[in-house]
Amino acid sequence: MKLMFGPPLFHLLLYIATHTLGVRIESVPAVNSDGFIQMELEQSVSLVCQPEGVSETDEELVWLRNGAAVSLKEGNTKGRSQVCITPVISGDNEATFTCHLRKNATISASVTLIVTYPPQLFGSQEISVEEEDTLVLGCDIWANPQVSSLSWMLNGSTVDLLAGVFTVTNDGFTSQLSTNSVEKSLHEGTYQCIANSSMYGQHNKVFHVTVTEKTIKFPLMPIIAGVVVVFLTALLAVASRWKKIRKCCK
Repeated sequence: MKLMFGPPLFHLLLYIATHTLGVRIESVPAVNSDGFIQMELEQSVSLVCQPEGVSETDEELVWLRNGAAVSLKEGNTKGRSQVCITPVISGDNEATFTCHLRKNATISASVTLIVTYPPQLFGSQEISVEEEDTLVLGCDIWANPQVSSLSWMLNGSTVDLLAGVFTVTNDGFTSQLSTNSVEKSLHEGTYQCIANSSMYGQHNKVFHVTVTEKTIKFPLMPIIAGVVVVFLTALLAVASRWKKIRKCCK
């Protein structure tokens, strides 16, 4: 039995056999079945794009990051193209990298980075504030995934927000604890900002707050201005008196 191909079908088979059918992206760390690469802050990721087909070494490739072209070095565009992201930062979270043929952008492949990181809460800080001044403490709680809970402690006990002494604000990036008109008996002590993460556990930062007596602050600029005026007045008086003395001596 002989198979007969007409000219149109023959040319179609010839085109398929000699042209690229698609592109693929390989990565380290590996991409999952949903097209995501999960990694942590400060790690590195390597993406390699290759066309699939007989003439793959002649195909020119283009990389995009969130739709914007990625600058590639000469020789890193034909047949096989590699992009490295190192180190990965929080701004790379949910960034989508797409590789496509320059001559046909519809032949493409994409991967998306998922970057996880804990809240940057650690260490301790010494704070000194005068009585009757305003106290403001801040904690960086920006994380991925977002922190599941946040609390403020004073000397080992949860800060009572219902009493109206303290106010807490939270914009998803920073949590601030503040109070007006500081009193030594109420506000001096050790504060803790405690954040809990479903992935990274508990993180905290400590503030050692010392309340000092209020100092009398002199208005420096008006004092300087007054001294200058007095000095100039005295200088003019001396100059005037000197003229009279010279007249008497003639």
